[in-house]
Amino acid sequence: MIAYRDLADAYRPVAVTDRSGFDESLHHGAVVVLDRSGEVASSVGDPDVNIYPRSSNKPIQADAMLRLGLRLDHSELALACASHDGTARHVAVVHRILAGVGLDERSLGNTPDLPLDRESADRLLADGGGRAPVYMNCSGKHAAMVATCVTNGWIVDGYLAVDHPLQVALTARIVELAGPVVHIGVDGCGAPTHAVSLRAVALAYRTLAIEQGDVWSAFTDYPDLVAGERRDATRIMRLVPGLMAKDGAEGVFAAGLPDGRAVAVKIADGNGRAAGIVAAAGLAMVGVDVDPSALGDPIRGLGEPVGRVRPLVAS
Repeated sequence: MIAYRDLADAYRPVAVTDRSGFDESLHHGAVVVLDRSGEVASSVGDPDVNIYPRSSNKPIQADAMLRLGLRLDHSELALACASHDGTARHVAVVHRILAGVGLDERSLGNTPDLPLDRESADRLLADGGGRAPVYMNCSGKHAAMVATCVTNGWIVDGYLAVDHPLQVALTARIVELAGPVVHIGVDGCGAPTHAVSLRAVALAYRTLAIEQGDVWSAFTDYPDLVAGERRDATRIMRLVPGLMAKDGAEGVFAAGLPDGRAVAVKIADGNGRAAGIVAAAGLAMVGVDVDPSALGDPIRGLGEPVGRVRPLVAS
């Protein structure tokens, strides 16, 4: 167990939020930036702080499922890696993954939820619908998980148990790409979630990007399916060709390029609004042409922009 005092020592100021010209909130976190050789080019806070990457682990898990024989096209693979918005397009791809192995959404074991996209959620409720596993942002990963079970002849029931053959194989691939797993907990969607060091997350993204395999191709071919048009992961991939980027719950963000440059961010208190902006600033420190101000949402007053989140990580 990591004491909160150890976590306090690991984090430093990484971003500030202003409102109407007055600095209102200070965001603490840790950042690690890798250069082309994989060495740490810059860091803020402890680059080796142990974190739950949460959904930032999804591309590693998807890579493991491909190695287990799962066959998906790149749009389906993007959904397997996604924390999607739950739009009609996202949900249709989830259904397609399931139908490919003769299953439907009843096989999903993740938490029921509404779409993250506000318009999609409002439309669903207006039509008399409600929370369901297929709308939850992790449903693509879970569809891929049950499809992998069918592909390997494993029982689908209980696929979220840490000792299920699927989860054992996913844990092994995380160890291969990210090094030692210091703890396994339960994610918000119900799947096992693995704690590793922040540097290990950056290294894993670096490896997947350098390999330019199917996971990297899915990210770069379908950045909108990985997240959504109003989300920083999609925005930054549209701004930087070849970049694979993924957010994770509790203020995590990771990205990697085929030339070896990579970044991983953890915001200390779990508020994710600064994570993508700080990640962009980190990439700029190693020469990536990206403007952090192009990310994030404005701070609003009476519906109008009155401020912004700006990084304290200098380029």
